[in-house]
Amino acid sequence: GQKLKKEEFWGLKNISFNIKKGETFGIIGSNGSGKTSLLRILAGILAPTSGQVIINGKVSTLFELGTGFHPELSGRENIYLNGSILGLTKKEIDLKVNKIIEFSELDKFIDTPIKHYSSGMQVRLAFSVAINVNPEVLLVDEVLAVGDAEFQRKSFSVFQDFKRRGSTIVIVSHDLDTIKSVCDRVLFLNKGKQFKVGEAQEVVNEYQKLVSKEEGSHTNFSKDELDKNTLLLLFL
Repeated sequence: GQKLKKEEFWGLKNISFNIKKGETFGIIGSNGSGKTSLLRILAGILAPTSGQVIINGKVSTLFELGTGFHPELSGRENIYLNGSILGLTKKEIDLKVNKIIEFSELDKFIDTPIKHYSSGMQVRLAFSVAINVNPEVLLVDEVLAVGDAEFQRKSFSVFQDFKRRGSTIVIVSHDLDTIKSVCDRVLFLNKGKQFKVGEAQEVVNEYQKLVSKEEGSHTNFSKDELDKNTLLLLFL
């Protein structure tokens, strides 16, 4: 008969930033800090509880593996499916399909069902479709980490081409080297709140300091605690 207590939880709160046209903008933070939720709000998949998001331009997204793909359909059929989800007409996809297949380097497997593709092959195809939509804003969530080194190199080259054309890229990643090398500015989220926004190297350094501090506090045992933990490990 007792009433259940409700606990209010905000996945994101007091977030406010601007991204310039042609800028590559990174979002970093530990797991659960709200990075993917923020990217989904920017994509229009989630609606903010309060406040507003204003995006000027055509948006293309590259999120988790399998998004927009049907496992029973072939790679070619999924190009048409994914392209239509991203707003292309069949006629537009007809004009782009060969270019998409060429960039993905999957011509030998393009008529094979997606369910037989490796994760890296799916990333290649999804990325190839996403960039050929010719978006003004590209949202990328971590997935490039699945691709091999050569494909990552090609992807970063595409990012540079996008920047030269004035397109905007927003990328979420745990790979800090990637963030430093491709991003102009970075947003650091911590527990759903905006910790810092600024130049990439500066914000990454701030993030690394906080991570080191938290890791140090978790491993700072007293002598007695250290002895107990050592004995336990030896016993195990």
